[in-house]
Amino acid sequence: MSLLGKIDLENLPSHIAIIMDGNGRWAKKHRKSRIFGHTHGIDSVRNAVEACAELGVSYLTLYAFSTENWDRPRVEITALMKLLVKAIRNEAKQLNDNNVKLTAIGDLNALPKSCLKELNEAIELTKQNTRLTLVLALSYSSRWEIAMAVRKIVKDVIDEKIHFDQINEDVLQDYLATRDIPDPELLIRTSGETRISNFLLWQIAYTELYFTPTLWPDFDKEELYKAILDFQTRERRFGKISEQIKAK
Repeated sequence: MSLLGKIDLENLPSHIAIIMDGNGRWAKKHRKSRIFGHTHGIDSVRNAVEACAELGVSYLTLYAFSTENWDRPRVEITALMKLLVKAIRNEAKQLNDNNVKLTAIGDLNALPKSCLKELNEAIELTKQNTRLTLVLALSYSSRWEIAMAVRKIVKDVIDEKIHFDQINEDVLQDYLATRDIPDPELLIRTSGETRISNFLLWQIAYTELYFTPTLWPDFDKEELYKAILDFQTRERRFGKISEQIKAK
């Protein structure tokens, strides 16, 4: 029996972020190449997007390629970029048909031109959609993002667009890549690893963390439901005590 019926639709995380990990180990377990695992991981991406759209989750952010991933073997990077181009091209129409908006964060200019072209076309095609916003973190790392934000703030101080006394948490957040995206309420990492890996470090200050041993290509809708059900058992206090939250 599906776990879907147990989910409280009035207590959904509005933004779910996922570190999609375990493609390589899944491929090794099946005695295949790493790219075989990445290819099958696309099915899990599709499942996650469909499940979030069906439930009514507003934002889904997927950590697709980090800045550190550029240090992987060249053959794997080339294969990944070709796979990314193909996936975006194949999925763009379905995203649009299902009222899903695609956007991306990261050092996008570092991507191959063919990849960036497909990405920009898909973003343009889906920009008016409202059912779900799918955010791809590509060539992204949180330290890179924060460093870029600081550089922009310093430039604006020098250009006298902002005074240094005005700089606070809200101002810094406005310079981040996610300035138009609410912070995640639930962060999922697959494959049994229990680290954040330089992902949305500023944004997850009060995010609920969920770690699962499931490898990403095996992460289906039921696995997402498990994570949401776990989220719904937690009390989100934001530094307050239980009595203050219950008194609201």
